[in-house]
Amino acid sequence: MPTAVSNDQTSIHYRVVGDGPRDVLLVHGWMVSGAVYDDVVEKMDLSGLRLVIPDLRGTGSSAKPEGGYTLEQYARDVLAVVEHAGLKRFTLVGHSMGGQIAQWVAAEVPSQVEGLVVLCTVPAAGMALPPEAVGLFRTSAGDRQKQEAILGMACKQLPEASLARLLDDAAGVSREAIEGGFDAWTGGGFEAKLASITAPTLVVATDDPFLPPPFLREKVVKPIRNARLTYLPGPGHYPQVERPTETAALLTAFLAGQERA
Repeated sequence: MPTAVSNDQTSIHYRVVGDGPRDVLLVHGWMVSGAVYDDVVEKMDLSGLRLVIPDLRGTGSSAKPEGGYTLEQYARDVLAVVEHAGLKRFTLVGHSMGGQIAQWVAAEVPSQVEGLVVLCTVPAAGMALPPEAVGLFRTSAGDRQKQEAILGMACKQLPEASLARLLDDAAGVSREAIEGGFDAWTGGGFEAKLASITAPTLVVATDDPFLPPPFLREKVVKPIRNARLTYLPGPGHYPQVERPTETAALLTAFLAGQERA
């Protein structure tokens, strides 16, 4: 299993699916690992593609250090994977907090990022949650009941089997990643970097109760040049799990459009 070493010597595990000439890097969000993309990867036509899917620090097979759970350090971790996997030019896909990280990376190395897709992304500015949600989210480490409640609030069309898989994945996320990652994505704070993003950007909105389309249009689409919004009705916060076939079709269409460009 390939493993990159980040700038603070943290080991970041990633996996590679496909062996095509076009590279696509998929960045997951909070409370899960790269396994959150399994369903959508199964539905994608991988012809000509090489998918690189890291586990962020504190999740999956990556190291679980006590610190480093900031958006900037997550981005450094992803850039370590970029270098280790030999990605010269690539398309970035990010979900939720992973969408924030993807925006950071796209701003940091704009010459390498040829396209950016963010699914139900948290804005670069972060986002405030109601006090009761803050308490639930930040104290959910190792608590399957709390994590099930979070997924129940966030999702609209999550099958029971998929819920169980997400909860099993969440059980392997460290307390430091839950707490530090939560503080990172709610805090945001890198809006000024967005002007550096040059890649064509697709912002995917759903019926996510926390991130509705008008909010994403104002907070994510407007600050990024060459960004546009598409709306996938039905699913909540995890479209790649709730509606993997439709999400795969959106990603495939975006990649096909890049080929024509």
